[in-house]
Amino acid sequence: MAATAQDVRTIALSLPDSSERLAWGMPTFRVSGKIFVALSDDDTSIGVKCPKEDRAELIAAEPEKFFVRAGHDDNYAWLRIRLAAVQDQAELRAILTDSWLQAAPKRLAAAHPELAPDPG
Repeated sequence: MAATAQDVRTIALSLPDSSERLAWGMPTFRVSGKIFVALSDDDTSIGVKCPKEDRAELIAAEPEKFFVRAGHDDNYAWLRIRLAAVQDQAELRAILTDSWLQAAPKRLAAAHPELAPDPG
């Protein structure tokens, strides 16, 4: 079953020190005041932190899932994800956790080694 906006909300708020706040009329999820995920205004996609150098490879591998908004995301380390293309909770959790780790202060991230990616 495809991921939903409620799935995003549930997982995002389960991450340490996360909160929800409206910005630009859309729900955003933050850690220590920094946005790590934003829901689109129609709840069909999310924006997450992603190093700019990784975006092209992800989009090329799965263009039905990953995209950027030209002219909007060009200068930011963000990637958009179509929720309908995310088929399981484990994948959604991994995506949101990765984005949280990029936004969280190093000290907070270090206090939660269980969230670190599996090195294998």
